Amino acid sequence: MHDTLSYIAPVQTPSAWTRADVFYPERDGKPMGETDFHITVLLYLRQALRFLFRQDERVYVAADMLFYYEEGNPTEVRVPDVFVVKGIPRHDRRIYKLWEEGVTPCTIFEITSRSTRLEDLGTKRALYEMLGVREYFLFDPLAEYLRPRLQGFRLVQGSYQPMVPSADGTLTSEELGAILQPAGALLRLIDSATGEPIPTLDEAAVTADEALERAITLTLLVEVEAQRAESEAQRAKAEAQRAEAQTQRAEAAEARVAELLAEIERLRQGADNR
Repeated sequence: MHDTLSYIAPVQTPSAWTRADVFYPERDGKPMGETDFHITVLLYLRQALRFLFRQDERVYVAADMLFYYEEGNPTEVRVPDVFVVKGIPRHDRRIYKLWEEGVTPCTIFEITSRSTRLEDLGTKRALYEMLGVREYFLFDPLAEYLRPRLQGFRLVQGSYQPMVPSADGTLTSEELGAILQPAGALLRLIDSATGEPIPTLDEAAVTADEALERAITLTLLVEVEAQRAESEAQRAKAEAQRAEAQTQRAEAAEARVAELLAEIERLRQGADNR
């Protein structure tokens, strides 16, 4: 989305700079100045890619960061909308210096528009190709000029070759292990391993709220069932106690009957002996 950094060069030429003299700005002095559509795609891709690689400590995902690619020359800079680098720690950075990190991004996304099309399709594409960025994706969320509005390029023997989209306009990223699918103004990221789309933050929040509601409902049901089971247990215990009392009364009655029968028999025998 961004144009090249506006930078006023010092009087001396780049060849006259020493490494200690060079200052690499952390900002390009420009506001983001993008539509809600562009910002939404950018932020979603950053979040979704970080989620996709959440278990890999050696994959770094950045968005709207100054990317310096020539040591000693701070005018040689771009600001990719989103880029992914494999093989480096994923801690946060202020800027990205290619010569210090030692690793070129494997994938770069540009959320393009009519105002940035010349750079996105021209100078940036040529630069990323020269630097060895293996995959380069362009997405036009408003379909202002790009047809199809999602396009991808893969590095083949040093040159970018267009990726062939599927019938529904999706592209597969070999570097990311993900499927890219236009969905309205959003570029949806789908995990190739599971086939599941990575939700937006809003979708994840709704899912979390629903899961919380289900958990609360389940907890209440468990509590009700536990109370019902306890009541049943208490009733069963009382019934057992009543049954035991009845058994004891029956046994006492049987014993009393036996005693009376024995007494009758004794009295009868006494009468016969007289």
